[in-house]
Amino acid sequence: MADSYFAGEQAGLIFNIQHFSVHDGPGIRTIVFLKGCPLKCRWCANPESQSAQPELAFNENKCIGTSECRLCLSVCGHDAIQEDPETQKVRIERSRCTGCGECAAVCPSKALEIFGKYMSIAAVLKVVEEDSPFYARSGGGLTLSGGEPLLQAGFAAALLKEARSRGLTTAVETCGYADWESVEQVLSRADTVFYDLKCMDPNKHKRYTGVSNARILQNLKQLAAHFPGRELIVRTPVIPGFNDSPEDILTILDFLKGIPGVRYELLPYHRFGESKYRYLGREYLLKGVQPPSKEQMNSLKELVQSFMNTRLS
Repeated sequence: MADSYFAGEQAGLIFNIQHFSVHDGPGIRTIVFLKGCPLKCRWCANPESQSAQPELAFNENKCIGTSECRLCLSVCGHDAIQEDPETQKVRIERSRCTGCGECAAVCPSKALEIFGKYMSIAAVLKVVEEDSPFYARSGGGLTLSGGEPLLQAGFAAALLKEARSRGLTTAVETCGYADWESVEQVLSRADTVFYDLKCMDPNKHKRYTGVSNARILQNLKQLAAHFPGRELIVRTPVIPGFNDSPEDILTILDFLKGIPGVRYELLPYHRFGESKYRYLGREYLLKGVQPPSKEQMNSLKELVQSFMNTRLS
């Protein structure tokens, strides 16, 4: 993804900025979510993060109805907003939508929303630094997430560099699917790296995410070798039917034996993002799949702990 510029300044496509996070790096942190991802994971909790373009979402439950309000119909110049005669609400013809945001700007009930806006480094850090007193006391700072930050490598690297110059600690969450130049450019400026490792079977990985894991595994090994002092935390989302067996986790642990100093965490699958698929006019492919039980997660965590203890001894 090429670097973007807005009003003459280097800009990134951002879809959310979340304050007061305590699970994505040391201390209290602000997470900046960059839009665009090369993976299409079936379980993705942030489907609005996947497209590298601004994207229109429609929450039908908030729509006042066309008998009361027709503002969005009146401003759309692409015939992408149409009236549904059955529901007397609007429907989106997504093949015609350009993501311009004019309909969302006039929607009084906020039923229409644009995910993704271009922001300069200065604009992002102005929001991030609203919580500077909390960073100073807790050792917190800025975390980049996505989407995939490496997809906007130039912007991400420049943002991290400027954040560090202002005394903020930096962290990045990544799936690791990028060319090595982008990996090095961005992650060399991160104090902490959270690296997703979903499964070791390349065919199954491609079936569930859309890409092979070969580049991801190679980048992880290279990252650990090039930056041995970096805090590196590998995370696996535990997805029922995909990678939730002890054998799945053990194959990942066996791979991690060759990577010194790495920490490993399991994250249980959840369904919090399911409604977003409907708002974006997309199908949720894991509909009906339930999160792993607390007992199953505890069993897998005990397996990890036992493996790590054996390795240390």
